[in-house]
Amino acid sequence: MSNGRKRKKKLWLIPLGAVIIVVATAGVLILRGLHTEKSEETGTAQHQSAAARTSGTVIWDGKTYEYNDHLSNYLILGIDTREKSETSVGQADAGQADAIYLISRDRVENTVTVISIPRDTMTEIETFAPGGESLGKSTDHISLAYSYGDGGHNSCRLEEEAVSNLFYGLPIQGYCALNMDGITALIQSVGPVAVTVPNDSLEPEYPEFAAGSQVTLNEENTEIFVRYRDTEERQSALARMERQEEFIRALGESVKGLMAKDSGFAGKLYETMKPYMVTSMGNDEFVRLMQSASEGSAAEGWTVPGEPVDGQYYDEYHVDDEALYEKIIETFYTESGTIKGETP
Repeated sequence: MSNGRKRKKKLWLIPLGAVIIVVATAGVLILRGLHTEKSEETGTAQHQSAAARTSGTVIWDGKTYEYNDHLSNYLILGIDTREKSETSVGQADAGQADAIYLISRDRVENTVTVISIPRDTMTEIETFAPGGESLGKSTDHISLAYSYGDGGHNSCRLEEEAVSNLFYGLPIQGYCALNMDGITALIQSVGPVAVTVPNDSLEPEYPEFAAGSQVTLNEENTEIFVRYRDTEERQSALARMERQEEFIRALGESVKGLMAKDSGFAGKLYETMKPYMVTSMGNDEFVRLMQSASEGSAAEGWTVPGEPVDGQYYDEYHVDDEALYEKIIETFYTESGTIKGETP
């Protein structure tokens, strides 16, 4: 599949960090199970039958686990276009989901876990012919699932399906996709943020971003920090993802402080970002989730386990299925009999 993915020197891509704060992590509906189990005989993760999937119970290493239905999950996307695309299904020109995060909030423990999904993750996605006819599923970069949609809600649902399948059928309650121009509006609303540069991926072109440096990001340099990568450098997307994660941390601290000073800040931020995003979440819901996230604590985040591989034409990221399954059990399940009661 070509999809116009030609290598370009120093390609500018997506503002993932912006999206995370826009939805502020969380969810609205009670989850209904991950629906997978591990075969004790072979030691490999397998999908359960449709009937078994409704139970929310899995067996792992001889122990029984129940899905933690106190969790709410949201998919956060950063899209590599500068405005909302207007296209049709199958045209593959809606842009790509270059920033992909799954956010899970425990409504009882009041914690939030942020899971990073590398854009080059190889997994099953649904593809379409130019006329919109489904060609079924094939293995490709997870970031391309979005491109086969309409640049709006249909694209988000295609990406949501790909991520859910990668996580063995994990239910996802909603989504938010933000295009590139949203990052400027975000920084204008939140103000400058201080970051510690996590690696040397920017240093050859921007010496001020040397690894370990303390830098204040503003309207002039934030895009460089969260979007720049040299696509002639193998696996440059992974180094960029580290910078984006640092931006998320710093931005979250700033937003939390602003909400403490102004109870109406969340609603104002939603209205500011609305022209740049496609989301299944309304203003009232956004405000409630922002407030909950700002009052809670952050659980340790993680990245989908795997290894970077040089593909024939493009970078690839091959998932370690066993390690991913173990992280899924750890994050979304609890051993039978240990689930705490939910407060009203």
